[in-house]
Amino acid sequence: MNKKEVGEIRRRFKLERNNISHIYGCYVNSAKEIVSYIDESVAMLTQEETEKYLSLLRKSLSGTLGRNLMSLSFATKQVMDSDEVRLLSALRKSELSDAALRDEFYKCIIDAVTPDESGYVILLAFDIYDVPHYGKDGSPDDNDRDVFKYMVCCLCPVNTGKAQLGYSPDDKRFQNFPGGQLVAAPELGFMYPSFDERSANIYNALFYSRNVNEDHQDFIDAVFKTQVPMPAGAQQETFIDVMTGTLDKECSLSLMQGVHTELMERISVHKESRDPEPPAISVEEAADILRSSGVSQEQAQAFQKQCETEYGQDASLNPGNIVESRRFEVCTPEVKISVAPENSYLIETRVLQGRKYLLIPASGGV
Repeated sequence: MNKKEVGEIRRRFKLERNNISHIYGCYVNSAKEIVSYIDESVAMLTQEETEKYLSLLRKSLSGTLGRNLMSLSFATKQVMDSDEVRLLSALRKSELSDAALRDEFYKCIIDAVTPDESGYVILLAFDIYDVPHYGKDGSPDDNDRDVFKYMVCCLCPVNTGKAQLGYSPDDKRFQNFPGGQLVAAPELGFMYPSFDERSANIYNALFYSRNVNEDHQDFIDAVFKTQVPMPAGAQQETFIDVMTGTLDKECSLSLMQGVHTELMERISVHKESRDPEPPAISVEEAADILRSSGVSQEQAQAFQKQCETEYGQDASLNPGNIVESRRFEVCTPEVKISVAPENSYLIETRVLQGRKYLLIPASGGV
């Protein structure tokens, strides 16, 4: 899915736009026990309650593609004959109405996910989207419409609210209100199937993770039995480790500044192009950036080979995942210096009286 397709589905989670009739789920405590089930008819909910549920589900389709949102692919063999795809397909076909299938699905997640002290809530919803298509003049084409049937799932931590003082209109006085169990924003979620080229792709699911540094492989093994792409945080750490490990003394501050500037320029060009697909560079292109920054051919080849080992032979890297787009940081064991990317040139290394220093001009005063 690209950015436009994700946005199109996200907009479904408004009161007036979706065809969701039920909200299903369960509350799991710290002992991995189901405390209660959720089976709410949307027609019987208040507007405020419906909006709360829709907001939680919508957040499982939020964030950045390639960072919070990642495409998970099923092998052809899985789609043809596997328990995981069979369960997801059956849930979708039943529109989540089969309680036995839901219980089987809950068990998969509960067995894999270790809850915090207050547990978590699993939420499920099914939607039918009558996908509009448009003619060359931009007007709706009523003769060209698809129906996209999909399910959305999210796991939301439950936090224990503290007791606090509040005003009671009935008693006309302030009094103590006990704390309750509050459902927080989702940590994990997914949509199945993917909405690729504005139609269903049963070979793909869109996976959501709030924490870009964790891969949540246990959850993915339980639900999808496929390999998750390397998390964004790990991609950045790996890129830096490969640079420092293969380039050795050639990996200077000025080189890092040059690489950072080049990748930031590519991110900027991609943003201006309004391309809905995430920006991407190949491992070979990353090695070319090093060569253009003055790295020797031998060291650049060593870098490329190690990247292929870490990321995969035909890996495509998102520049936004391997550099910090909002800041440029220089760290020593004692000091961390953070500046805006456009000001990274202000930091340089200098040897004074035999000792290495980080030098920053202070022409504007201190």
